[in-house]
Amino acid sequence: MARALRKAEPGVAIGLIDATWGGTAIRAWLDPVATRSIYGAQDAALLETYDRDPLAANTAFAPRWIDWWRTQDTVEPWRTPDAVQWSPVPGVGPWDSLGEAPLQGFTGWVWFRRTVTLTAEQARGGATVSLGIIDDGDQAFVNGKPVGNSFGWSNPRDYAVPGSYWKAGANEVVVAVWNSYGTGGFMGPADRLKLTLTDGSSVKLGDQWRYWISAARGAPPRPPWDTIAGLGLIGNAMVAPLGAIGLRGVAWYQGESDSGQTGYDVRLRGLIDGYRRQSGDPALPVLVVGLAGYGSPGAAPVESGWGKLRDEQRRAVAGTPGTALVSAIDIGSRTDIHPGDKNELGKRLARAALGKPGPQAVSARRDGGDVVVSFNGVEGALVGWSGAPIGFELCAQTCRFAAAVAEGSSVRVKGDGQPVTRVRYAWADTPVVNLYDAAAMTPTSFELVVE
Repeated sequence: MARALRKAEPGVAIGLIDATWGGTAIRAWLDPVATRSIYGAQDAALLETYDRDPLAANTAFAPRWIDWWRTQDTVEPWRTPDAVQWSPVPGVGPWDSLGEAPLQGFTGWVWFRRTVTLTAEQARGGATVSLGIIDDGDQAFVNGKPVGNSFGWSNPRDYAVPGSYWKAGANEVVVAVWNSYGTGGFMGPADRLKLTLTDGSSVKLGDQWRYWISAARGAPPRPPWDTIAGLGLIGNAMVAPLGAIGLRGVAWYQGESDSGQTGYDVRLRGLIDGYRRQSGDPALPVLVVGLAGYGSPGAAPVESGWGKLRDEQRRAVAGTPGTALVSAIDIGSRTDIHPGDKNELGKRLARAALGKPGPQAVSARRDGGDVVVSFNGVEGALVGWSGAPIGFELCAQTCRFAAAVAEGSSVRVKGDGQPVTRVRYAWADTPVVNLYDAAAMTPTSFELVVE
């Protein structure tokens, strides 16, 4: 991006500030005004409570997590651990390395249970439960009471648990572990898992664990102190310290971790407003990258979290002056969430910074039995590479693929005699697309109401 801008404007000094953290949700980058506006004063207060008293904050947040869990599974292992069939864990480490066939390549929810025997004196003093690093997220319980909730693949879990939670004899430490990508579980080594008692002694927890795999697959609510999705935590650490620096623009490339969560357009507008507040420039230009393709292409029309998020990006940009959307939909990899062709994306961002972001869908209208989709930002004319444009869908109660013809700065989607209320394009996690303008720029996913 910088090289392309330097080439286009050789008399202008170009400097870039890199503020990045992989796997983060957009809410982690919001400023305090946006977080309170979007998430409310209750979560802001909960974050302040966590800073003073993590256990109190976890106790207050846990009912939200438990209510969500009850939408996923009927079993509550923290309350009735004997209600499920546990299997022994052969060791501590990423569950792909444990030699357990059910855990190989598993993404989803696995519950772990460890029985700990304490004397009356040990129980009375309380203890810190140390679980080491867990990949990705966890909700921990002691004797049925919530004690900690974290997310992240680099932060050790250490939960202080008071004496009132323990008892003389057998105690149950139960941990729900959520893995959303790659391997999961306790990262180890085994000696990092322990109870540290108030007298300084410890009880080893590096063995004798048991596990149970739940059928739950959903993403849980995330607490406001979450490492990579907490309310404004990363923005506060990485962007706020810059102060009212004289920025001339922002390029925003994120969204993967928000897929499946509605309202991204609201959060994105909050982010943009926050950058403009901090810079003191209410018209600060902001470039937004429409997500690159990743995941299943889809041989038939499907509901797509990534398609929906791209459309929410598009709508946020369309309703916010001084912003532009840059499509990366065609330069991703369906098997790698980190697309390799960053050079092409940088060139596209440079074009957008110079006022040429590429084709943007703006409206859909009926024309006889067809639907005509109009675009702005087209250089030259739209064409379908290697044939007619593909990836268009006509929708009413359901969606179906439809034939299309490029016509200058619009595309005519051929009617099929069935009802149509909406038109969609590239509506898949990794859609196959071939619609480009003369500058080889392509639109991102969109859904438009047919007028």
